[in-house]
Amino acid sequence: MRNDVRTGTAMALASMLLVQLGLAASTGLLDQLGADGTAWLRLAWAAVLLLVIVRPRPRSFTRQTLLACVALGVVTAGLTMLFMAAVARLPLGTASALEFLGPLGVAVARGRRSARLWPALAAVGVVLLTEPWRGGIDPVGTAYALGAAVCWAAYILLTQRVGDGVSGLHGLSVSMPVAALVATLVAGPAVFSALTWPVVFAGLGLSVLLPVVPFALELLALRRLTTAAFGTLMSVEPALALVIGLIVLGQRPGWGPVVGIAFVVAAGIGAERTGQRTAVQPRTSEQPERLTLV
Repeated sequence: MRNDVRTGTAMALASMLLVQLGLAASTGLLDQLGADGTAWLRLAWAAVLLLVIVRPRPRSFTRQTLLACVALGVVTAGLTMLFMAAVARLPLGTASALEFLGPLGVAVARGRRSARLWPALAAVGVVLLTEPWRGGIDPVGTAYALGAAVCWAAYILLTQRVGDGVSGLHGLSVSMPVAALVATLVAGPAVFSALTWPVVFAGLGLSVLLPVVPFALELLALRRLTTAAFGTLMSVEPALALVIGLIVLGQRPGWGPVVGIAFVVAAGIGAERTGQRTAVQPRTSEQPERLTLV
């Protein structure tokens, strides 16, 4: 069982690293398509890839699980588009730190009392990472990031529900096309005229980096970890964003964010040690429709 925790933690960390690399690599597309267009192109390609590779079968889903997949798709579209809009206005580390308030809320709400030290420690680290006392943060970008935080909290709960309800990546192969459809309704028509073949193929590569592989890893990780532990582990993402922002984008942090990194890493280690989840067997459409979010 302990190996399940370590495997889930490794999956979560790999997912976070790929997310931040994908965001950093998306900055070129932001100039050509804007935040909404970039998010739409990635989601559209992700939907195509998952439908072709996984080929979901209707009989794999109960009505309850299918509805959860649709809800997850809507939330995924909101998370992706709102966060891309935030990154267009804020430094990558700041946007990721604000977005982390969503997973932090999940960790506090669902964590055992004895394990709530880690979300608190992560919260201190996030404050140090964002340095709100300095002022000058774009209010619109902040609003986008906070909206993404709400979506991320819902995404964690729904991803675990979908992962418990259907085996493999079948749930993701339904939720992602729904996310692509929502993004198309919001942003697709406005960016069609800006598409060129190089941009389209760049979107294909970026969709593998983000969201296909990271979202698949998160779904598998949430089969092994509690939502509280997973939410606390996400505190490492702002730290990764800060490092990648420095290396890839040249965004240099001060001492406060550096100390904040130490806090969130410590919180992530603590969450890993207390994050074992009772195993849940994915059910088929013939099994009773009883799901418990741990």
